[in-house]
Amino acid sequence: MSPVEIDGNLMKLIITNGSIKLKNNHQYINDLNVFPVPDGDTGSNMQSTMMSGVKAIENLEDEPVEKIGKALSRGLLMGARGNSGVILSQLFSGFAKAFQNLKSATAKDFVNGMKQGVKQAYGAVINPVEGTILTVAREACDVAEQHADEKSDILDVLKIYLEKAQQSLDETPKHLPVLKESGVVDSGGAGLIVIVEGMIDALEGEIYQEERSAKKALQKAEKRAAKEASETEEFGYCTEFIIQLEEAEKFNKEKLVKQLNRLGDSIVVVADEEICKVHVHTTKPGDALNIGQNYGEFANLKIENMTLQHTETQLHAWAEESEEDSMPGHDHADYDLGPRKKYGLITVVNGHGLRNTFKEMGVNYVIDGGQTMNPSTQDFIDAVERVNADNIIIIPNNKNVMLSAEHASKEIEDKNVIVLPAKTIPQGYASLTMFDANQELEDAIEEMKELIEHVKTGEVTYAVRDTQINGLKIKKDDFLGIQEGKIVSSKKTRLETVKGLVDEMLDDDAEIITIMIGDGVEKKEVEKLRQYIEDNFAEVEVEIIDGEQSVYSYLIAVE
Repeated sequence: MSPVEIDGNLMKLIITNGSIKLKNNHQYINDLNVFPVPDGDTGSNMQSTMMSGVKAIENLEDEPVEKIGKALSRGLLMGARGNSGVILSQLFSGFAKAFQNLKSATAKDFVNGMKQGVKQAYGAVINPVEGTILTVAREACDVAEQHADEKSDILDVLKIYLEKAQQSLDETPKHLPVLKESGVVDSGGAGLIVIVEGMIDALEGEIYQEERSAKKALQKAEKRAAKEASETEEFGYCTEFIIQLEEAEKFNKEKLVKQLNRLGDSIVVVADEEICKVHVHTTKPGDALNIGQNYGEFANLKIENMTLQHTETQLHAWAEESEEDSMPGHDHADYDLGPRKKYGLITVVNGHGLRNTFKEMGVNYVIDGGQTMNPSTQDFIDAVERVNADNIIIIPNNKNVMLSAEHASKEIEDKNVIVLPAKTIPQGYASLTMFDANQELEDAIEEMKELIEHVKTGEVTYAVRDTQINGLKIKKDDFLGIQEGKIVSSKKTRLETVKGLVDEMLDDDAEIITIMIGDGVEKKEVEKLRQYIEDNFAEVEVEIIDGEQSVYSYLIAVE
């Protein structure tokens, strides 16, 4: 098919086809990661973002391209994961502006939408870098624009776009020496090309289906885990709602609690002069809502199936390839339905020990994620909604989730949301060590930023492939010492690697070294490391935290 105009149905088809092709090939994009560490997740983030957009338009039939563009844009933004996902969401959200008041779009309109997206994507990045997906999209749009008018075939223009995009992608190593040294092209740009290929394939009649192997394993595991759950325990639904009280003076909190007690447990009821907030775990959420509605109108409500969430925690061994593995978890202990406070703290970590550590330091809500599990924009919005405070401070702890957090902050209107520039867990940890909730907001943020700037970050992980970077030859399965995002050593043993990293990080000014121990590291090794530091750096105080984080066996903060 080679149409001159594209209607809503065709727009939906090509976007869906491109997204599915990316999803089916996302591991190839992951493998293009410059750094040979086990957290290459560009492809995973991009496909998850695109599939969120697909979900937003999947039920729209016979709608104008204007409506498709708006729904797609919103779905992409809310589902954007990682910096690559946020940039991708901006590239395609340009359609929302270009398609205003249009029932169908010409090739010129289509390219205009892509041009708008490029402009938005560049604006979303504080310091845009050439040699990335931004360059690929911009250069492809510039060429496609020269061949697009009201009479041009969409297919022909997309093929021109693809040809230039591929050429631009091949040249990305010329812009970024690190790509050239590693022997790869930009992974984000490669992902964009896969999407456009899928769009062209749809116009040529090749329609893709999602690969089913992982999905079948997931469904099988769901059935088994659900059966086990039903035989042991009913988890029911986590039901939350806020009521605008109609007759506040007559409201009887004790009566409401008594009514809810008949339906479930984990009941929390908080009320003031105008509103009442309710949290309950029940197998009959409808009944809980009916009771609540007797007291007024709903201002907000949310129902989540805890049985399915319980099932998901049992699926990792069955369906490691499934999309759910990259989604942040739901933790009922993080609910904050108490009186409204001046400050609320939200952070992103993984590992039971780190979660507990950050909560003990005053964090109100922990999003389960970080490396390989980048939270979406919607995840941050949900977290902000669950923290009852005037000023919300988000501590991302990962440079790859900064954009999602910042975009979420722009979506919140009833709370002041600040995203702290903490790009590593050691930075986030340091920022909390001196946080004082009695300070004024500007003073508190300034002090936290100052602590971030003065902490040194170190990480130990392992190499997933042979490569060469920064002049360092790396062999697959070697352990890697990373300081401030730069690989500084590659050794055969983990202990020697972390010792070498400590040597690099500690100097005469160092006072405290905090070592967060990852999942699977033996206590004997930790004690040897502690003894090494005490023998060689006697003036430095050593703090050990059993973080249980994945991917990184050691996270180190030096202050």
